[in-house]
Amino acid sequence: YLEESLERRRLNNEVIELKGNIRVFCRCRPLNENEIANESAVSVVNFESASEELQVICSDSSKKQFKFDHVFKPEDNQEAVFAQTKSIVASVLDGYNVCIFAYGQTGTGKTFTMEGTPEHRGVNYRTLEELFRISEDRQGTMKYELLVSMLEVYNEKIKDLLAGNPSEATKKLEVKQAADGTQEVPGLVETRVYGADGVWEILKSGNRVRSVGSTSANELSSRSHCLVRVTVVGENLINGQRTKSHLWLVDLAGSERVGKTDAEGERLKESQFINKSLSALGDVIAALASKSAHIPY
Repeated sequence: YLEESLERRRLNNEVIELKGNIRVFCRCRPLNENEIANESAVSVVNFESASEELQVICSDSSKKQFKFDHVFKPEDNQEAVFAQTKSIVASVLDGYNVCIFAYGQTGTGKTFTMEGTPEHRGVNYRTLEELFRISEDRQGTMKYELLVSMLEVYNEKIKDLLAGNPSEATKKLEVKQAADGTQEVPGLVETRVYGADGVWEILKSGNRVRSVGSTSANELSSRSHCLVRVTVVGENLINGQRTKSHLWLVDLAGSERVGKTDAEGERLKESQFINKSLSALGDVIAALASKSAHIPY
């Protein structure tokens, strides 16, 4: 059984590598109620017959073609989105580090995709639910411990969203490089979780203190990057081998053109910090995709 289990995991991770260690999915949301009522917006996206391509109609009526690893149409639900990420999630239990993040313009549905609602739960909750399901399937040969942390990056400052008291919430946190080369945030609260229901309560608790604000593009816009970190500690009950890996689930602040959002004062400052950090992220992803020896971080 152990040999079969190891072979199954090896093949699963081999498939992931063949598909690409970096994958880009595009999700196109439908028009919202206000847009439909005001007749103020039209769809500028044409979907090709292939599930990996779409065409965007530009303001000058020209058309641009884009290809992704997968394209989700407006009618695709939360379950369909998670189905494409499920295989990646499983590899964190095998000791691999995984990151899933939502990037896009303000108001395009990043927070809905990652967090969701009680009726339409997003990637974050479904991911933890899947980890617990797989953990139970493997309990004869593997023992897992799952810990959750949650932080936001707002105007280049880190805030612990799970800090229990004011003194913890206001203490200065910084990203440091650990001895094994990974990035750590010393002092970040870690909460052990035992089931999916407990995870939902933790996520709700953290989201309540996240920084949001109104912009002309979105009435309730996330003004910070929100990062959920799941630390998985595994122990092989047959040979005693231990693994430790991280799964990062990231809801990035909305990308926006400052000149088109009427931002001023504090909102302008936020937008400048957001765009600066998203630009830096783009440089990192480009370096990883090209397998560059130097990652600009």
